[in-house]
Amino acid sequence: MTGGTDGHAEDHGRVYQSHGDQHISEHHHYSDDGPDNGGPDSVRRPAVGRLPVALRDRSEVMERLRTSVRTECGGQVYVLYGMGGSGKTAVACALFQEATAEAGRVGLWVNASDRASLRAGMLAVAADRGADDSELLAARNGLRPAADLVWRCLDRSAEPWLLVLDNTDEPEILRDGDWLRTSPRGTVLVTTRRAAARWWPGAELQYIGVLPREDAALVLRDLAPHSGTTEQAARVADRLGRLPLALTLAGGFLSRQVIDPWTMDAYGDQLDSDERVQLIDRGADALSEADPRHLVGLTWQLTLDAFEARGLPEAAALLSLLARFAAEPLPLALLNHADIGAVLPRARTETALRALLDQSLSELVDAAGTRCVQSHGILLDSVSAATPADLVPALDTTAVQLLDGAVPAVPDAGPHDPRLRLLVPHALALLGRVGEASAADALAVTTRLATALHRTGDYVSARETTRNAADLAQRHLDADHRAVLATRSRAGRALFRLGRYAEAEAVLRTVRDTQERLFGADDPDTTDSGYGLQLVLANLGRREEAVALLRDTVAGRRSALGAAHPLTLRARAGLLEMLPAAEVVTEEDGALLSLPSECERVLGPEHTVTLGARHNHAWALYLLGRFDEADREIRQVAEVYERRFGPEYPIVLAARQLLSRTRAALGHREEGIALMTDVVERRDRGLGPEHPFTVASRNLLDAYRSGRWRP
Repeated sequence: MTGGTDGHAEDHGRVYQSHGDQHISEHHHYSDDGPDNGGPDSVRRPAVGRLPVALRDRSEVMERLRTSVRTECGGQVYVLYGMGGSGKTAVACALFQEATAEAGRVGLWVNASDRASLRAGMLAVAADRGADDSELLAARNGLRPAADLVWRCLDRSAEPWLLVLDNTDEPEILRDGDWLRTSPRGTVLVTTRRAAARWWPGAELQYIGVLPREDAALVLRDLAPHSGTTEQAARVADRLGRLPLALTLAGGFLSRQVIDPWTMDAYGDQLDSDERVQLIDRGADALSEADPRHLVGLTWQLTLDAFEARGLPEAAALLSLLARFAAEPLPLALLNHADIGAVLPRARTETALRALLDQSLSELVDAAGTRCVQSHGILLDSVSAATPADLVPALDTTAVQLLDGAVPAVPDAGPHDPRLRLLVPHALALLGRVGEASAADALAVTTRLATALHRTGDYVSARETTRNAADLAQRHLDADHRAVLATRSRAGRALFRLGRYAEAEAVLRTVRDTQERLFGADDPDTTDSGYGLQLVLANLGRREEAVALLRDTVAGRRSALGAAHPLTLRARAGLLEMLPAAEVVTEEDGALLSLPSECERVLGPEHTVTLGARHNHAWALYLLGRFDEADREIRQVAEVYERRFGPEYPIVLAARQLLSRTRAALGHREEGIALMTDVVERRDRGLGPEHPFTVASRNLLDAYRSGRWRP
C-alpha cells in the first residue's frame, strides 16, 4: 500500500491539514532497552550527543517556554528558527531537561530531519504513550493513518508532555501525513532553519541568533577555563561571529590540547588565516561529534544540497556570490543589476534571496536607512572555501561589477552619505578573496569608493579604505602597479585633509616620482598626485615650490586631457588661490581672472569645479583689494555650498571664513567675528582642536578680537 487517507475521528487542533500518509518501513527495538530504559530508539532523551555545559543567554525565550510547560495548559506550538549552528537544539534541550526534571512532564524527542526519521520517531512516541503492537503494526503497514494513531495516543496521555521535533528543516514532510498538530495534553517545540511564517500557521515563532559578546565569551570559558581570560575569550568569540556551534567546537579544541596547549590568543591568531573553518571543525574530534550538523564546514551544506533537490540551484549560486563580500549589511540594490546574470538569472534573484531568507542563511536588516541582506561570517567563509575553483572567476568578475555599479561613477563633492560606508567592508572583503585576474579591477572600484568618501568629507574612512585596499591588493599586484599607486596617492590626499602634512608629503612625493618614472610627467595619474602634493606644500608654507608644481600639473592635464576637462579647469582654478596679486592679473595673459565664466560655460553654473573657481576668484579679488566684488561673489558661493552640502561641509566652512574676511575688510568687524566664531566651533567639532585648519581659523578669530587683524 503506497498511501492512505487520514481520518478525522479525533478532534485535534491541526497546524497542517492532511495530504496523505506515506508508507515507509521502520523497525523499533524496545525489549529491555526500550524507550523507558534509554535504548537506541528512545524518544525519552534528546538525540543530540553532547549536551551543552550551560545554556548561555536565551533567558527571554526560555522564560516564555517555561511558562508553557510549568502549567497544566497545553495546545501550544513553538517554533525556534535560525541559521545552522545558532543553538536552537541547545535551547530545546534545556527546556526538555527542565520540563522532565522540574515540571513533571514526559519529554518526547523526535529527529524530524527526514521523512523516515520523523515517521519512526513519531511511531515511537505512540508506543511510549500506550499504543499496542497491533496498532503500531497496522500503522507501519499503512493499514491505518499513522499520524492519527500518534495524536490519539498523545491526546489520551495520562501525563502532560513536551514533544520536541528537532531539525525540522523540511517542513513539507510534516504536511505529508498531518504530523504536526496541537493537543490540550501537551506542548510542541519545533527547531528549524525555515523562517517563513507560512510554514507555521498558528505557531509562535522565536528567532535564535548569535550570542551577546559576554555570553559568547562564557561559552568558551565553560569549556576551556584555563586557556585565557574572559576578555581574551571575548576577542576569540568576536572572531567566531559569536555563533554557538563555532564557540562549542573552539572550546572543545582548546580543552583537549595536552602536548602543547593553546591559549585563547594563539587560537584567535590562527582564526585570521584562510583555514579558519578547518581549524574550528577540529574541535569536533575532541567532542566526538560526527554529525555534519555539528561541523561548521558542513552544517550549511545540508541546506545547499536541499536547494539542488528542490530545483533551486540559484539560491546556492546567490550564496556563493554573497560569499565574495563581507559578513556585514549589503545593500539590496547592489543585487538588482544586469551583470548578476553571469552567476544566476536576474529574474530568479528574488526567488533565490527568498530561499536564503527562508532557510535562515541570510536575514534582512536596515542599516543607515538602507534595506540590506546580511549573512554570518563563518557561513560565508565555509561557502567560499567549498566553492569549486572553476566557478571562482565568474563569481569574482560579477562581484566586482556589482560593486562597481553601486559606487558613483564620477565621485563629486557632497554631504556625508552613510550609505557609502556600507560598501567599504564589502570592497575590502572582495579584495581579500578575488584572484589575480580581478584584483586590479576590484582595487580600482575600491579606490573610487574611497574618493567618494573623501569628497563627502569622510577623510578618516577614505584613509583607512585606501590604506587597507593597497595592502590587500598586493597579494596579486606589484607595489608599482598603476592601480596600487593610484590607491596610495588617494591615501596621501586623505592624510592631507586629516592635517597630517608630513606623512602626506612623503606618500605623495614617493608615489608621484614613481608614476613619473613609469608613466611620464603628463600622465593623468602623475598629475593627480602632483595636484595633491602642491596642496600639501602650500599648507607647509612652501608656496613657490607649490606654484611651480601646480603650473606643471596644469600643463600636464591640458596636454593629456584637454583644456576643457574638469580636472584641467580645477588645476587652473588652483592658480587663482595660489598666485600673489601681482601675478594673478598677468597669468595666462590676463585670462585667468575670467576662469569662472569659462567654467560656467563649459560645465554649468553649479558644477563643483565652477563653484570652486568662483570661490578662488573671490580670494583673488580680495587680495587685489576689490573687497565689494569679493564679498558679493563669496556670499553667493557660500549660499550655494550650504544649500547643497549642509553647514558642516569643509568647503562651506572655507567659504564662510573668506566671507568673514570680506565683511571685516568692509568695516563689518562684528559680523566677521560672528562668522569666524561659528567656523571655529564647527571645525573644532569636525576636525579637532589641533587640526591645522582649526588652528588657523582660531588664530584669525583671535586677530579680529584683539584688533591686530589687517586685510
